[in-house]
Formats: sequence, C-alpha cells, structure tokens
Amino acid sequence: MITLISIVLILGLIIVLFVNLSPQFGGNPSKEDMQQYQQLSYFSQGKFHNLMPTNMDMDFTEAIKMLPEFFKNDPSRRPDFELPVVKRDSLELTEQVHETRLVWFGHSSFLLQLEGKNILIDPMFSEVPAPNPILGKKRYSKELPIAVEKLPHIDMIIMSHDHYDHLDYESIQKLKSKTKAFYMPLGMGAHFEEWGVETSKIHELGWWDEIQANGVFLALTPARHFSGRGLNNRFSTLWGSWVIKGKSKSIYFSGDSGYGPHFKEIGEKYGPFDFAMMECGQYNERWTDIHMIPEETAQAAQDIQAQKFMPIHWAAFTLAMHSWTDPVTRVIQKAEEIKQDIVVPVIGDFIILDENLATKTQWWKRSN
Repeated sequence: MITLISIVLILGLIIVLFVNLSPQFGGNPSKEDMQQYQQLSYFSQGKFHNLMPTNMDMDFTEAIKMLPEFFKNDPSRRPDFELPVVKRDSLELTEQVHETRLVWFGHSSFLLQLEGKNILIDPMFSEVPAPNPILGKKRYSKELPIAVEKLPHIDMIIMSHDHYDHLDYESIQKLKSKTKAFYMPLGMGAHFEEWGVETSKIHELGWWDEIQANGVFLALTPARHFSGRGLNNRFSTLWGSWVIKGKSKSIYFSGDSGYGPHFKEIGEKYGPFDFAMMECGQYNERWTDIHMIPEETAQAAQDIQAQKFMPIHWAAFTLAMHSWTDPVTRVIQKAEEIKQDIVVPVIGDFIILDENLATKTQWWKRSN
C-alpha cells in the first residue's frame, strides 16, 4: 500500500511539474483581460461559451472506457502507404504571384498567398499534435511540402484556436522572427507573449470583429467548439473561424466547429466565397456538437455560400476512431448529392483560385 501511494504521489508530482514547467502549455489571459471579456454576450463566469447549447459532457468513467478503443491497433486509422506530397522550394514561393493560391500541409495548415502577402493559417508543422511527442501519434507523411525554416517571410499568421493540432509551440518558435503580425481570437495572445512574441505583433479579435490587415480584410466569425491547452483552462480563450478577403477573392476558413446556424449567418453576412476550407475529420458520435460529420461539412459549405470547398482536418493525424479515409469518402458523396462543388488537392499541390479547380486524382487510395 505504501509503495502504491508513493507511486501515485510521484506520478502526480511529475504531472504537476510537467504542466508548470513545459513551455508548450503557454499562458493564460490576465485578470484585466478577463474583466474586459465580461462585456461580451458569449463570456460569463470566467469562460467563453458557444452561441447555442453544446454538449461537452464526457465524465471520467466514460473517458476511461474510451481509451482502449482510441489506442486500439486498427490499421484502417492511418495510411498503409506513403502519402504523395508535392515538394516546394523557397524560390517558387518567393516569386511574384499575381493569382491567389494556397498550399495545404495536411490537417488544417495552409500557406495562403493573397494580394502579394504570405499568410499562414493554423501552422502546425511538428510530428505530433501534443505537448510531448510520447503523448500522441505521429503525422502520416514523413515530410512536409517545405521545411518550416525554408518558408518565405510571413506577413501574417492567422489562428483559429489553441488546441495542439492547430497551435504548435515549436512551429511558432521557428516562425516568430520571420512573421510581421499574428491574428487570433481573444485570450490567445497570452500564449504568444509567453513564447516571446512581441506584444506589438499580436492582434486579438472577438466574434464578428473586423480588421484591415496590411491590405487584407479579416473578420473573426463564430465556431461551435472549445479551447484549452492545460488541465484547468478549458474555455479560457476564444475559438473561431475566419473570413479572408482580398480585392478579388473571398475565402473562408472554418477552424474546428460542430454544425450550427452560424454557418448560414456567416454566408449571409460575408458570402459568397470563392473558396472554403471546411473541417472534416476527427469526429465521433460522442462529440458531434464540436466536430462535424462529413455530411454536415458539405452542408455547411453550402450554408456559407462557397462556390467550391475542400475538406480539411484530416490526412495528417489520427485523433478519432474512424478510418482515415472515411472523411473524404463520405464528404464527396454528400457534396455530389447536394450539388456542392468540392476539390480534394494533394498535400503540397498549388491550389490556384483563378483556375478551374478539380480533384486530379484519388490520391488517398493505394491503387493510385
């Protein structure tokens, strides 16, 4: 009994030290910031909350029961072949670009080149989406389209929320010296300040806030999700989606979100969109309020009035129990059913909005 108690105490101490000493956990909003948030309709009792009732209940017993299922060695949950990745070099990314184009890094990370600006969206370039590599599963692809160190100078980084598969400490450390400005939901600035980003570079927005950022129009729009990086700071920072507009192109980035009426509201206010990146992956019947199933993804793209959309939040990490190709198979079927244009680009391929975008190959199938 004494030995068991000692082991429990030692493990508890290790966890406490890890959480308090590891920089990956970031910071927390100040008391002054929290007081300012009290004026918002979607903040109360020290926490941000969704616009509609959202079930976040998963008690300890249910979570423990789910662990064996999550860690089950199911070969369908990751590719059994090397995914195709189009490699990019520094020169082609720094050349004068007249069209609007994107490069997908898998999951929800993008380089957007718009109006001559280099814009990174949710740059997560590490191998594992966790505060420590032993706490998660590795990225599917061995290499990225381009190493983060070789990326061109970045005009702005846009963040949707602070979960590890979107906000990555190591990536920010490599990017902060070459990035002019950071745009993010309320409260997230505490993480960036903790990580040494200059306060003057950090810009926080609330839902429906708009800003002109170096010639690019940005609006932070609602999402149905949550936040938190530590053991006791869930809902301490805001989460959201983004409207990004240049002179001729309008783009929507969903971040992470369950389905809801906010999509139609965003479409009515800011649509139509030339292109939308829509969350599609890491879903489960236990958390349908915070992650869309593929059929909802296609409908949400139609709700926001997207001329064409691509499924994101898949093809890089296993964070749920479905097969890794289930998202793309189901979303294509639903999109065809409701006649919503969809494109599924290869990781690293140029997505050029001035072209007639189309899926070139079903690269997620081994036979290809």
